[in-house]
Amino acid sequence: MDRDGAATDLDGRTVVVTGGTRGVGAGITRAFLRAGAHVVVCARRPPEIPLGKADFVPVDLRDPVAVRAFFDALPRLDVLVNNAGGAPYRPLAEADAERHARVIELNLTAPLAASLAAYEHLRRAGGSIVMIGSVSGSRPSPGSAAYGAAKAGLESLARSMAVEWAPEIRVNTLVVGMVRTELAHLHYGGEDGVAAVARTVPLGRLARPEDVGGAAVFLASDAAAYISGASILVHGGGERPAFLDAATANKDQQGEAV
Repeated sequence: MDRDGAATDLDGRTVVVTGGTRGVGAGITRAFLRAGAHVVVCARRPPEIPLGKADFVPVDLRDPVAVRAFFDALPRLDVLVNNAGGAPYRPLAEADAERHARVIELNLTAPLAASLAAYEHLRRAGGSIVMIGSVSGSRPSPGSAAYGAAKAGLESLARSMAVEWAPEIRVNTLVVGMVRTELAHLHYGGEDGVAAVARTVPLGRLARPEDVGGAAVFLASDAAAYISGASILVHGGGERPAFLDAATANKDQQGEAV
């Protein structure tokens, strides 16, 4: 709904978006600003492109002391979006355990630390947490196995939080598929690669950061007041199973299904 009458109107509410300076995080930040919220973005580096009226605070989210100090300094908090994360392409056998552990730290331990640091604020406000998960948490993720494992853990963590912290705090997860960010062409091998990958998505395109942002605003809003412990897929319908194309490659020679 729009802001004139709206269940998703967040005027007067304070939202923290971790890693909200670029890509999906920037889309989330812009969506909350459009909904009327006061948005505070925290990340290691400032945004390269201005994000409107959002405030930026430099924070290393893998430093629990710095994270606690950041949240303690806030006068209030209504919504926490645990968006910071990511991982480079790294086959398991090509890196040591310490490198993989750092991926898990950023994508699972850091959101836990931020949520704990934000707990008292959110409990007083009757607020909510939105975890930004990934389809990599529920499917094989060769080349990003530690990331996929961390995202699986994040979704499980959110469900447990939703039970432990109810009824004061709602906790939900957005399970995000492939997103067209400013770096997508590098990840998918240029614009032709992006177009080819987009054709595998039932809705015919990769998600835009604003698609994820809109879903996050919904979960944080009064429109979702009875939704907690949920995992909402934001993946355009998923991916067409490869076996379908293989099974129908010679369909003209196949008999009728029985």
